[in-house]
Amino acid sequence: MDEAITKSRALIEALSYIRQFKNRIVVVKLGGSLMETDHTQKELLRDVAFMATVGIQPILVHGGGKSISAEMAKAGIEPQFIQGFRYTDEQTLTIAEHVLVNQINKTIVETLNDLGCQAMGLHSLSSCILFAEQTRLDTEDGRKLDIGLVGKINEVNGELLNVLCKAGTIPVVAPIARDRAGGKLNVNADTAAGQIAAAVKADKLVMMSDTHGIMADQNDPDSHISKLNEMEVQKHIDEGVITGGMLPKVNACLGALQGGVGRTHIIDGSFMHSLLLEIYTDKGIGTLITKE
Repeated sequence: MDEAITKSRALIEALSYIRQFKNRIVVVKLGGSLMETDHTQKELLRDVAFMATVGIQPILVHGGGKSISAEMAKAGIEPQFIQGFRYTDEQTLTIAEHVLVNQINKTIVETLNDLGCQAMGLHSLSSCILFAEQTRLDTEDGRKLDIGLVGKINEVNGELLNVLCKAGTIPVVAPIARDRAGGKLNVNADTAAGQIAAAVKADKLVMMSDTHGIMADQNDPDSHISKLNEMEVQKHIDEGVITGGMLPKVNACLGALQGGVGRTHIIDGSFMHSLLLEIYTDKGIGTLITKE
């Protein structure tokens, strides 16, 4: 009986959030080790299916860096990273596209369809909604550093995304963009998620990874920070609290907020039902980042 009462209370708590977010767009970025096991991935997508069933309009953006590196190793290619960016030549881009589109994106779409949703893959081999220009990295001495076929996103087809969402279709976006000449460019999935959220004026952007949100001390899991505003985030960046792989996620959140997104979240997707807990409960479990 106690368990039934606990479950009923959880449903009542979720009711106000279900009403609040009905017909609202939520962009979810999947990344990290969440993409490595079928079980974890399916449980996450089951939560996405729940969201869609109760009225939220989800858009999924996924990465796949670890899987790309594994496939490169099979081909005898050593991945090279420059300032956090994967150096991308033609062969690397071919491998990245195959992994992201034919393996990860396809699996996500098929799983969502099996769960009773209507999902559509958006990528470089079908309807591409990301457009970019080739980028170079700035060095301390003022030079431009070549990192190959890596792009900086300059346009997102938000109109197509909105049409699909209103039609009840879940867009699933792989981070391979097109340039003006029709060529293909590798783009950062975190950045893509942030710009997609801004393009559709999403109510929320949720960055899901295998990290426990933002921590004041990386060596202390109890130092988790539950809420930050833009000024506080910038202070943590300047002080070196936010570094490494967390930095592009945070910058994506900041860019989304500047683009009109209501709230952004960074949560640990390896925690069972973390996505639902972040959206449908009072406390949430990740780090909430807001403008003010």
